Amino acid sequence: MRIGERLSALAISDIRAMSLRCQEKGGINLGQGVCDLPTPSLVAEGAIAAISAHKATYAPPQGILELRQAVATKIQRDYGQSYDPVSEVLITSGATGGFAAAMMALCQPGDEIILFEPYYSYHLNTVLALGMKPVLVPLAPPDWRIARAELEDAITDRTRGIVVCSPSNPSGKVLSELEQEMLAEICRSENLIAFTDEIYEHIVFDGVKHVPLATQPGMRGRCVSISGLSKTFSITGWRIGYLTAPAGAIERITVAHDLLYVCPPTPLQLGALSGLALPESYFRELSTLYQKKRDILCSALTDAGLSPYVPTGAYYVLADVRKLGCATAREAAYKLLDEAGIAAIAGTSFYRDPIGETILRFCFAKDDAVLVDAAARLRRRFA
Repeated sequence: MRIGERLSALAISDIRAMSLRCQEKGGINLGQGVCDLPTPSLVAEGAIAAISAHKATYAPPQGILELRQAVATKIQRDYGQSYDPVSEVLITSGATGGFAAAMMALCQPGDEIILFEPYYSYHLNTVLALGMKPVLVPLAPPDWRIARAELEDAITDRTRGIVVCSPSNPSGKVLSELEQEMLAEICRSENLIAFTDEIYEHIVFDGVKHVPLATQPGMRGRCVSISGLSKTFSITGWRIGYLTAPAGAIERITVAHDLLYVCPPTPLQLGALSGLALPESYFRELSTLYQKKRDILCSALTDAGLSPYVPTGAYYVLADVRKLGCATAREAAYKLLDEAGIAAIAGTSFYRDPIGETILRFCFAKDDAVLVDAAARLRRRFA
């Protein structure tokens, strides 16, 4: 068989490989961000009711109108931004599906796309798969601050857009107000599109607030704001995302999304719609729930000498694991799994910069009892 070379440089991520290795060893998987917490009953029952009512045909390419309306209402309530649910909201096959469709629709092969390191691997691989050139701007711990000079040096006359993930997978960074203002100013002056991944918008800590980049002056018309309900309702396998953008962009993105995915599953869209009827307190309490989980894990990592870079958002933590004495991050991940029965992901899955070899990523979207067990293992073996 003659096989094309387009995807020859890509492979199934270390995240999937480590999950399989962990399963074989019967370990605790703090690697993959599967979010295996219970789905709210209202969400599950909404999907079950839709299936029982035989609502199983294709949804409209833009997504079920009632769900788009609910998304627009949510954005207005949370951020004070008004979007037309008919022309400016699109329901997507997860946030990653929305990102892929947006990149395909609004960019073209040869365009340069800026990503910040540590990056989410699906962002990088999507850019590569579509024939664009990723331009990486490394951010350093502990605060992952964006340096204006380094960002401006990365921009050329071929730069089409900037990918912004906040709250960030994997670092847990939430953009500061000054960073938002800087990014907005650069996007305006350089005529760039901002592709913002905000899937962890409701998981922020220590009083930090998520504010969409699209709320900055002049940015509503330059942003493709991507989010979804996978993390909010613990339904990562349902693949229900959404994005907002100007009407002309939505029209093109819808065509690309229809080509790639047709539509997200109809009954699962209806289940997600039921979930958006939950009281505002549900969304506020997510941060409290996950901050407790963060603190359980970070305390144990500190005691074990695997210094965590404590996140202010999302449900991951990066930790400095040089204490393990391994030459590479992958070796450190294997050692942690072999000796403590805990799976984590090598920092090189998120960094091309050498700092990735010093870091592992842990996910704390787990039941508290599982995290307590993992914490005990870390302290018992390494403290």
